[in-house]
Amino acid sequence: MPAFFRLSSILAVSVLILTGCSTVKYSAYEKIGIHKRDLLVDNVEDTRDSQKEAQEQFKDALEKFGSVVTIEETGLKKAYDRLSDEYEDSVDAAEEVSENIDEVEEVANDLFREWGEEIKQYTDQNLRRSSEAKLRDTRVRYKDMLGSMRDAEKSMQPVLATFKDNVLFLKHNLNAQAVGSLQATFRDLQGDINILINQMNQSIDRSNEFIAGMKGS
Repeated sequence: MPAFFRLSSILAVSVLILTGCSTVKYSAYEKIGIHKRDLLVDNVEDTRDSQKEAQEQFKDALEKFGSVVTIEETGLKKAYDRLSDEYEDSVDAAEEVSENIDEVEEVANDLFREWGEEIKQYTDQNLRRSSEAKLRDTRVRYKDMLGSMRDAEKSMQPVLATFKDNVLFLKHNLNAQAVGSLQATFRDLQGDINILINQMNQSIDRSNEFIAGMKGS
C-alpha cells in the first residue's frame, strides 16, 4: 500500500486508535488493509531514518567540537579575566569623560548665547562694556579649558588601543592553550563517534534487509 494512502487511512481511524485498546486498534487498521507487518515496516523505516539523521548530527557535532572550548581556571585565564575587566572599566570611564565634556560644551554654549543676548538689554553703556569684557575674558579662559579637556580625551585613545591589544593577545594565547588541551579529548570523542556511526550503519543495514524481506515475502 502506498505511503500516502496509508497516511490517509491512519488519519481516518485516528480516533479509534487513540481511544481503543491494542486489539481494537489493530482491527481498525486491518479493516482498511493495514496489517501489523505494515505497521512494523513503517516503524522500522522511521527508526532507520532517525538513525541516519542522528549520524549527520554527530558528524556535525564532531566538526564543530573544536570551536567549543572549556577553559580551566589557569593563571593565564585569571590574568586575562582581570585585564579584560579592567579594560572594559577603562572604556566605560573614557566614554563617561567624553560624555561629560560634551555636556560641558553644550551648557557653556547655551550660557554664552544667553549672556550675549542679555547684554543687549543694558541701557547703561558702561555696565554693558564691562559685561562684554567679562564675556570675552570668560570665553578665552573657557576655550583654553575646553582645548585641554579635548586633548586629554584624545590622549585616552592610544592608551585604550594599547590596553585592547594586550587583552586580545592574552585572549588568543588563552585560546591556543585551551584548544591544545582539547586535542586528547577530541581524539577520544572522534573515536567514540566513529564507533557509534559504524554501529548505526550496521543497524541501518539490518533494518534495510528486514524491510526488504518483509516487503518481498
